[in-house]
Amino acid sequence: SSVRIAAAQMTSVSDVSANFATCSRLVKEAASAGAKFLCLPENFSYVGAKTGDSLAIAEPLHGPIMKKYCSLARESQIWLSLGGFQQKGSDDSHLCNTHVIVDDAGNIRGTYQKMHLFDVDVPGGAIYKESNFTEAGKDVVAVDSPLGRLGLTVCYDLRFPEIYQRLRFHHGADVLLVPSAFTPVTGGAHWEVLLRARAIETQCYVIAAAQAGKHGETRESYGDTIVIDPWGSVVGRLPDRQATGIVTADIDFSLIEAVRGRMPIAQHRKADEFWRSSSSS
Repeated sequence: SSVRIAAAQMTSVSDVSANFATCSRLVKEAASAGAKFLCLPENFSYVGAKTGDSLAIAEPLHGPIMKKYCSLARESQIWLSLGGFQQKGSDDSHLCNTHVIVDDAGNIRGTYQKMHLFDVDVPGGAIYKESNFTEAGKDVVAVDSPLGRLGLTVCYDLRFPEIYQRLRFHHGADVLLVPSAFTPVTGGAHWEVLLRARAIETQCYVIAAAQAGKHGETRESYGDTIVIDPWGSVVGRLPDRQATGIVTADIDFSLIEAVRGRMPIAQHRKADEFWRSSSSS
């Protein structure tokens, strides 16, 4: 009634080959630990030295970068959550920030394009304008897997409860994936509390693989890779918030059923029609 998973933490750099070497090591470590599924963070394959650098390495889903990761999954016989892949966009000046699920045979099982783009002036930090070079996705995506039904999101999506509500109550998600590269300022203030809130309000497991540490002179990520159960308890966490490594945890299907049975919010919540009718009256 349970499946072992792993979540990875790393510090991606502006070198696709170096990042692949790190990811390969983490995949092998996860497989050796008995994990059937490994979640890698946003921008696992590349973090540019400056804004917009990612456009130069963006590729189609079936390009050489993703093919290497598909081969890695097949060779290690492990499912992979590849959050925040730089997928070539509709023109040369845009890419899609795409979350890709690969099965243990190396097949792509589903993709989600990040819906909420990080256009933010972080207090005491840098100014980000993801929409300058990224196309926003429009589709909510859930994928069947050995962990049950996966709800796919990426990083800044975490601040928008609506997508998680739809993943649970309209798409039947059991596990929510949040590959991320939070800033140190926003991570310190909001990372854990938002993740636990999403777990509690959806009664899903939440797996949040994070970028950590300094990627170069101008970019730094908060870290703190974490796994949370449907009751909101932390059941897995990398001890060092800045280290490269993995944490393992067990997805317990009986716990999902128990939490949802004792607190039946799916039955008690108001349907979309209720809110539409109440706002028009």
